[in-house]
Amino acid sequence: MSTREADRITAAEETLNTLFDISQLLNTGLDKETLATCVGLIESGVNPEALAAVVQELRRENAAAKAAHATNGR
Repeated sequence: MSTREADRITAAEETLNTLFDISQLLNTGLDKETLATCVGLIESGVNPEALAAVVQELRRENAAAKAAHATNGR
Protein backbone atom coordinates (compact mmCIF):
# COMPACT_ATOMS: atom_id res chain seq x y z
CA MET A 1 0.00 0.00 0.00
CA SER A 2 1.34 3.40 -0.94
CA THR A 3 1.80 6.21 1.53
CA ARG A 4 -0.79 8.24 -0.34
CA GLU A 5 -3.37 5.46 -0.06
CA ALA A 6 -2.57 4.94 3.63
CA ASP A 7 -3.02 8.67 4.25
CA ARG A 8 -6.35 8.60 2.44
CA ILE A 9 -7.54 5.65 4.52
CA THR A 10 -6.40 7.31 7.74
CA ALA A 11 -8.22 10.52 6.81
CA ALA A 12 -11.40 8.58 6.00
CA GLU A 13 -11.24 6.75 9.35
CA GLU A 14 -10.74 10.02 11.22
CA THR A 15 -13.67 11.57 9.38
CA LEU A 16 -15.90 8.61 10.20
CA ASN A 17 -14.83 8.76 13.86
CA THR A 18 -15.71 12.47 13.97
CA LEU A 19 -19.07 11.84 12.30
CA PHE A 20 -19.75 9.04 14.76
CA ASP A 21 -18.95 11.35 17.69
CA ILE A 22 -21.40 13.92 16.30
CA SER A 23 -23.95 11.17 15.74
CA GLN A 24 -23.61 10.10 19.38
CA LEU A 25 -24.01 13.69 20.60
CA LEU A 26 -27.19 14.00 18.54
CA ASN A 27 -28.50 10.66 19.87
CA THR A 28 -29.13 9.30 16.37
CA GLY A 29 -28.88 5.71 17.56
CA LEU A 30 -26.74 4.79 14.54
CA ASP A 31 -23.83 2.44 15.09
CA LYS A 32 -20.57 3.09 13.26
CA GLU A 33 -21.26 0.51 10.54
CA THR A 34 -24.72 1.92 9.78
CA LEU A 35 -23.37 5.45 9.78
CA ALA A 36 -20.62 4.44 7.34
CA THR A 37 -23.24 2.85 5.08
CA CYS A 38 -25.35 6.01 5.17
CA VAL A 39 -22.34 8.19 4.38
CA GLY A 40 -21.44 5.93 1.47
CA LEU A 41 -24.97 6.14 0.11
CA ILE A 42 -24.98 9.92 0.37
CA GLU A 43 -21.57 10.11 -1.33
CA SER A 44 -23.06 7.96 -4.12
CA GLY A 45 -25.81 10.49 -4.68
CA VAL A 46 -28.67 9.32 -2.46
CA ASN A 47 -30.80 12.19 -1.22
CA PRO A 48 -29.99 12.64 2.50
CA GLU A 49 -33.56 13.61 3.40
CA ALA A 50 -34.95 10.54 1.65
CA LEU A 51 -32.39 8.35 3.41
CA ALA A 52 -33.35 9.84 6.77
CA ALA A 53 -37.02 9.13 6.01
CA VAL A 54 -36.19 5.51 5.19
CA VAL A 55 -34.21 5.09 8.41
CA GLN A 56 -37.08 6.54 10.43
CA GLU A 57 -39.62 4.28 8.70
CA LEU A 58 -37.45 1.20 9.31
CA ARG A 59 -37.26 2.12 12.99
CA ARG A 60 -41.05 2.50 13.19
CA GLU A 61 -41.55 -0.86 11.49
CA ASN A 62 -39.02 -2.50 13.81
CA ALA A 63 -40.75 -1.09 16.88
CA ALA A 64 -44.14 -2.26 15.60
CA ALA A 65 -42.76 -5.75 14.88
CA LYS A 66 -41.24 -5.96 18.36
CA ALA A 67 -44.53 -4.84 19.92
CA ALA A 68 -46.47 -7.41 17.89
CA HIS A 69 -44.01 -10.13 18.83
CA ALA A 70 -44.24 -9.20 22.52
CA THR A 71 -48.04 -9.28 22.34
CA ASN A 72 -48.19 -12.58 20.44
CA GLY A 73 -45.43 -14.18 22.47
CA ARG A 74 -47.40 -14.19 25.70
